[in-house]
Amino acid sequence: MNKFTLQKTDESSNARLGILETAHGEIQTPIFMPVGTAGTVKGIHQKELTEDIHAQIILSNTYHLYLRPGIEIIKAAGGLHRFANVPLPILTDSGGYQVFSLSEQRKLTDDGALFRSHIDGSKHLFTPESVVDTQRILGSDIMMALDECTPYPCDRKYAEKSLELTHSWLKRGWEHYIKTQPLYGHYQSYFPIVQGGTYEDLRIRSAEFIRQFPADGYAIGGLSVGEPHEKMYRIIEVVNALLPQDKPRYLMGVGTPENLLEGITRGVDMFDCVMPTRNGRNGMIFTQNGTLNIKNKKWKRDFSPLDSDGVSFVDSTYSKAYLRHLITSGEMLGAQIASQHNLAFYLNLMQSARQHIALGDFKQWKDKQVPNLSKRL
Repeated sequence: MNKFTLQKTDESSNARLGILETAHGEIQTPIFMPVGTAGTVKGIHQKELTEDIHAQIILSNTYHLYLRPGIEIIKAAGGLHRFANVPLPILTDSGGYQVFSLSEQRKLTDDGALFRSHIDGSKHLFTPESVVDTQRILGSDIMMALDECTPYPCDRKYAEKSLELTHSWLKRGWEHYIKTQPLYGHYQSYFPIVQGGTYEDLRIRSAEFIRQFPADGYAIGGLSVGEPHEKMYRIIEVVNALLPQDKPRYLMGVGTPENLLEGITRGVDMFDCVMPTRNGRNGMIFTQNGTLNIKNKKWKRDFSPLDSDGVSFVDSTYSKAYLRHLITSGEMLGAQIASQHNLAFYLNLMQSARQHIALGDFKQWKDKQVPNLSKRL
């Protein structure tokens, strides 16, 4: 069993300090999970993940791995950990969000999600049962239930129908999960997902429904899809007030550094987002004093380290001017440096948050950090 130990809750907020134990290592929470969609965090070597960025867990995606290289290849390799040579715990998303994003190429039914591959147009069906089987083959430490990610905005009737489908799929997926066994000798958790759009009563209904399942952790999905941050924060508060206190809470697909700190304030333990790597490849660099667009001419002759306080989370020999040159020249090293820097920045931010929760001054520290992190330099 993947055991979660809640060590401390901040007195002035709902921020939590905990440890999640898995077969592939302990995870100190709150934590950010680098996204390795296709079994790789883009531009980052596995050694860099552990030694330089200090990642504790990564996220991979069932949809992408199912299509390419195909689950038969990963099974023959002995699971995703061996195939990708990843020594860390792995969480796999069920693919529900990817199917959601293919709105013109998919059809949702009571049975499951019928979709066309974005690679070759071939037809495929994801059912609650089949994604459990696929994630058993992947061998991830944490598997996610199949759900529909409700779009924003959407009318109440659609949100309610979508929620009913997600709950129906969860019941079937859970039943299949408890009937099946891991393939590689290590335990796998199965996390249900709260949906309901921005409708508080639907979110309450969903949280009350999924907490009936004795899972090792629970997720909040369908946020950071275009809704105002204030609505997202309110939904997090409403949901976390109902989810079990002794289990980790995972906020899916969120977000900016300030989003992470506000999520931690409201009791979230786990996060993931493509922003550090995707935005990094396009020139967005996160620093302690805000974000900067390294492509701007103002950095052309700036030979200071990437972080303006003199702290570089990669190597102090890489200056803003040099990284700008690499990015604007289309050099692969530029994307690598930017991605590594941003991921290290996010993981360092999580480490600092844990330290301040332990010290008992998280709320005061967070309130000072957020205005700086929100700046555009």
